[in-house]
Amino acid sequence: MSAPASPKFVRLRQRRFGDKRRRAWRERRELAVRWLFSAAAVSSIFITLGIVIILFSESIPFFSSGKLVEFFTDLEWAPRDTASPRFGILTLVSATLTTTAIALAVALPIGTIVALYLSEFAPHAVRETLKPALELLSAVPTVVYGYFALQFVSPLLQRFDADLPSINMLSAGLVMGIMISPYVSSLSEDAMRSVPMLLREGSYALGGNKIITALKVVIPSAISGIGAAYILGISRAIGETMIVAVAAGNQPTFTFNPLVAAQTITAYIAQASKGDTSHDGMAYQARFAAGLALFAMTLVFNLAGHWLRKRYHKAY
Repeated sequence: MSAPASPKFVRLRQRRFGDKRRRAWRERRELAVRWLFSAAAVSSIFITLGIVIILFSESIPFFSSGKLVEFFTDLEWAPRDTASPRFGILTLVSATLTTTAIALAVALPIGTIVALYLSEFAPHAVRETLKPALELLSAVPTVVYGYFALQFVSPLLQRFDADLPSINMLSAGLVMGIMISPYVSSLSEDAMRSVPMLLREGSYALGGNKIITALKVVIPSAISGIGAAYILGISRAIGETMIVAVAAGNQPTFTFNPLVAAQTITAYIAQASKGDTSHDGMAYQARFAAGLALFAMTLVFNLAGHWLRKRYHKAY
C-alpha cells in the first residue's frame, strides 16, 4: 500500500493545475479577442467592397446608355428634365471643389496653429480645458452649422458686399471650415505630442528656442500625422451634405465663383433621395453615377495623402 501524498505535494500539484487552467483561459480569451479584432478589420474591407459594388452595379446602366462622354464634358446638370435631360457632372464638381477649397483655406491654417499652440506652448491646465472644448464642436449637428451659415454668416458677409445673395458658397465654405477645424487640430496635436522629447531637448541644447524647435523639429517630425489630419479634413469637407444643402444652394451651376449659389454632389444626392424618382429611369441611375464620382474624388485625395505621408515618413 503506497503512502499518501504529502500536503506540500498536494498543494504544489493543485497550484500547477490552477496555473494550467488560468493559462488556458487566458489563451482562449486572447484568441477570442484576436478573432474579434480580425473580424472588425475584415468587415471594413467587406463594407467598402459592398459600397463599391452597389455604386458600380447601379451606375453601369447609366454609362452603358452612351452618357459617358456627356457625363465628363457637359456643363449642365438637369437629369430630371423630361424634355432635354443633361448629365454634366462637372457642374456639381465645380461647386464641390469650390466649397472644399474655402473650407480647407479656413481649417488647415487654424487647425495647425491651434495644434501647435496646444502641443508646444499651452500650459497643461489650458490644454486640458481647451482641447475638449474644441472637440465639442464636432458634436454639433451639421444642420445647425448650415443654419448658422444661412442666418449669421451670410448676413455678416452682406455688410461688406450688399449684392451677395443669402445663399452662397462662400458662407457655406467658411462654416464648413470651422466645423472641420477640430478634426485637424486634434489629430495634428496628437501627432505633435508623439514626437520624442529628446528631439526637442536636442534643439534646445543647440540654442533653438520654442518657436524654432516647433517649426524646425516638431512639425517635420510629425508631418506624417499632420498629413493624415489634412486628408481627413479634405474627405470630411468633400462629403459634407447638410451645410452645403442649406447654405450653398440647390441650383446646379457650373461656376467657381464663391459669391453665388450652386449645388454640390452631396447636396444633389440629398435632394434627389426623396423617394419620388422612378427606379428604372436615367435620373435614378444618375444619382449613383454622381455618388461614384464623389467616391472617386475622395479616393484620389486619400491616395495622394497616403503617397505624401509615405514620402515624408521616409524623408524624416
